[in-house]
Amino acid sequence: MSTRVNVVSDVHGNAADLAAAGAGADALICLGDLVLFLDYHDHSRGIFPDLFGVENAGLIVSLRTARRFDEARDLARELWSRLDLGGGDREALIEEAVRRQYAELFAAFPTPTYATYGNVDIPGLWPEYARPGVTVLDGERTEIGGLVFGFVGGGLSTPQRTPYEISDEEYAAKVEALGEVDVLCSHIPPEVPELTYDTVARRFERGSAALLDAIHRVRPRYALFGHVHQPLVSRMRVGATECVNVGHFASTGRPWSLEW
Repeated sequence: MSTRVNVVSDVHGNAADLAAAGAGADALICLGDLVLFLDYHDHSRGIFPDLFGVENAGLIVSLRTARRFDEARDLARELWSRLDLGGGDREALIEEAVRRQYAELFAAFPTPTYATYGNVDIPGLWPEYARPGVTVLDGERTEIGGLVFGFVGGGLSTPQRTPYEISDEEYAAKVEALGEVDVLCSHIPPEVPELTYDTVARRFERGSAALLDAIHRVRPRYALFGHVHQPLVSRMRVGATECVNVGHFASTGRPWSLEW
């Protein structure tokens, strides 16, 4: 009897399609980035435009796309300084908005779902929303249909300073903790140029050398990931391992399927 899992990544607020993402599968795997802070294609969507308007969202996107990160941070600081927080603070306002998104997104997960964090997620909030049947894994393994799946969440340090970025050493320790796996699941890709280059943003995103080392050393059947929204190459073989970018779910609304 065959087993099928559907895999999504970079959900970024797409709760409507997430509710159907597990259809026809024995389990859903989510590789993170549930939160939508700023949509680079539709500047009206996300926490940032809700707070500061579509025009400012477009300006921030243009600065970041041009890699003018210091100017983007300066603009963000100025916008926050002008915002009436109603006696609260910035962190509380963002957390409230993230909680609203998490409540909707976790409610949309089918059962069973196995999930790990993306670089824009806030891990400390997940236990409040991960109901029974939704298993969160980070530096941990689980068995599905006789195959061992290992999960590594988060991203590596970048100039964008997204919420869940960790050091190369901490990330490598999580990869090492997995040991032997059949399917290596992560949010970010292994450090391979073809897999890390975003053709629309026209830049290399950060990939993990530790993931690439594990692929050569452990030789899993598959390495599944997301993070790069418009990759130069979405699928390629590295040694014995089929490396697959499962797609930008926020845009496509379609999961990638693995059957064995």
